Amino acid sequence: MATKKRWMYVPPKPAKPKVPEHLKSVVKAKADEFVESFLKPNFIKEPPKDYQWNYPVDIFTKWYQRYFYFCSTWRSPSPNAISEYFEIRFARLEYAGDEKFNMAYMRHTGQWWEIFQDLTFDECIDEIRTNPLFQPAI
Repeated sequence: MATKKRWMYVPPKPAKPKVPEHLKSVVKAKADEFVESFLKPNFIKEPPKDYQWNYPVDIFTKWYQRYFYFCSTWRSPSPNAISEYFEIRFARLEYAGDEKFNMAYMRHTGQWWEIFQDLTFDECIDEIRTNPLFQPAI
């Protein structure tokens, strides 16, 4: 039995909003202050002597296109480690326009899982402060 192919019009998706440069600098400055005042003191600890497991050594932020990431650098002291240091992104803010962000966390499967939409940057910071899903896994 032959099937008929049909063509239909699919309108193009609307363009994603671009992040204004002034907003990028404001968000980066506020986030870096938050990292220094809250995340690093709470999640970067000195490892015990002769520790053989991975542990975080730094937390930082960075923009990539319209995404703003909270990242951590980990050290692998094991002699069998593939690399001595590696980077993990643990929270992502996607610019949604009108100075609002969609917020996602990195699942154990390696996929981003968006659970909040249209939050202000200050609301995003509050979620990172209080919600363990958006904090570095220790």
